[in-house]
Amino acid sequence: MAVIRPYRPSDAETIAALTLAAIRTTALRAYSPAQVEAWSGRYSVERLLEGAAKGDVILVATGADDCPLAYTVLEGGGHLDMLFCHPDHTGKGLAFALLAEVEDAARAQGVTRIVTEASELARPVFERAGYTVLHRRDFTIPFDGGEVAIHNYAMERLIG
Repeated sequence: MAVIRPYRPSDAETIAALTLAAIRTTALRAYSPAQVEAWSGRYSVERLLEGAAKGDVILVATGADDCPLAYTVLEGGGHLDMLFCHPDHTGKGLAFALLAEVEDAARAQGVTRIVTEASELARPVFERAGYTVLHRRDFTIPFDGGEVAIHNYAMERLIG
């Protein structure tokens, strides 16, 4: 049984490792190796630390040992920046639990609309949680002296 709790600074290293594991392992089901490599090259734990410092709501799903298994980041204004689950713990309801908790946090801030950019693999999870696809986003990531084309989906959930 997972517990959802607020982020702690001691979580940063584990969250960085689970994020990279999710990108490098799980994302290969929908993206090419070049896309995965470019995407993982963009990840920076500093972004998480900066978000925590500015007051982003970071929620962590933990196991019995209190070790992070999944997490989400809600930026001010209702932008859901990240939702990642360690590959060993996908499909166990952690994303749904985090999304429910983040909605409560958004409502507490007076937010009535959450927006996100979901990967190909995360899209169905968000849809099952009541998010609607606004459009597909095709873009490139600078990588290894060139650019790698990739896509995700702009999505929203009205929470009233």
